[in-house]
Amino acid sequence: MFTRRGIVPEVGDFALPDLEQRIIAAGINTVGFHAGGGAEATPEGAIDFITGERGRAVLRAFAEAGVDIEYELHAMRWLLPRGLFERSPELFRMDDTGVRTPDANLCCSSSEALRIVSQRAVQLCRILRSTTHRYFLWADDGQPWCQCPQCRGLSASDQNLVIANAIAGALREWDPRARLAALTYLQTLDPPREVKPASNVFLEFAPIRRDSSRALTDPTSEANAQMVAACEAAIEFFGAPGAHVLEYWIDASRASGWKRPAAKLPYDGSVLRKDLRFYETLGFESVTSFSCWIDADYVDRWGDPPLNDYAAALRGE
Repeated sequence: MFTRRGIVPEVGDFALPDLEQRIIAAGINTVGFHAGGGAEATPEGAIDFITGERGRAVLRAFAEAGVDIEYELHAMRWLLPRGLFERSPELFRMDDTGVRTPDANLCCSSSEALRIVSQRAVQLCRILRSTTHRYFLWADDGQPWCQCPQCRGLSASDQNLVIANAIAGALREWDPRARLAALTYLQTLDPPREVKPASNVFLEFAPIRRDSSRALTDPTSEANAQMVAACEAAIEFFGAPGAHVLEYWIDASRASGWKRPAAKLPYDGSVLRKDLRFYETLGFESVTSFSCWIDADYVDRWGDPPLNDYAAALRGE
């Protein structure tokens, strides 16, 4: 059904000694490492993991099995270090009171901020190298955007796409095959109004506010109806080629309200298969789900996660 059939675990989940073998045995063909951390997230966790003994072993196992590796990360605090604020506050966003702040994101009207972010994006991707040439460098998680006089006329989606276009251009100079995801999520669910995507920017749709107990197309769910409308609008804006879904079907962290210990996944294979048919009809080529907190503690508490059925559904079984 889909060219890429993946999961997105947190790097800490690989404390489960055989997690990579479970993933390989299930037939999942793409893994996107996530560092976690919410609004304070940085890529350091992923860097530390892949350069450590456990991470190197995991990468070798995936390479030998032909499983592709990607990294899906809230990266803005790494791309524009907050320590630059003291000497260059103009790089950072202005809040709605007119005060510059390093609390989140950046001023996308600052050419210098875009230059720094783009340059550091290439540095980061050289370290966290994707085997698919697809890169996922997200803005700060659920955080506000710039309200300076130049930026305030741009929606969150427009500001996000300005940044994505700048990064995508720099990545393409380093790797002509590089493509960058524009994350459609929370504040960026509505399509941009003023900015068009660069040719190597593709859609990543993440319906975090959905009702996972019911299929997206269930007419009784207002939340899911909103997600369907946003998804259809996003496909119309970005186009279907290369479009990628980031879902929550097997995400124990979300099912637990992001509080440990992890709750048991309320997994429903029939909901998953209905959702997959919806995404397939829109032309999505790539589907993945967060699978955070399916770790050693989860297996001890709840037993084996539904990786096999999840992967089978993505294959159309």
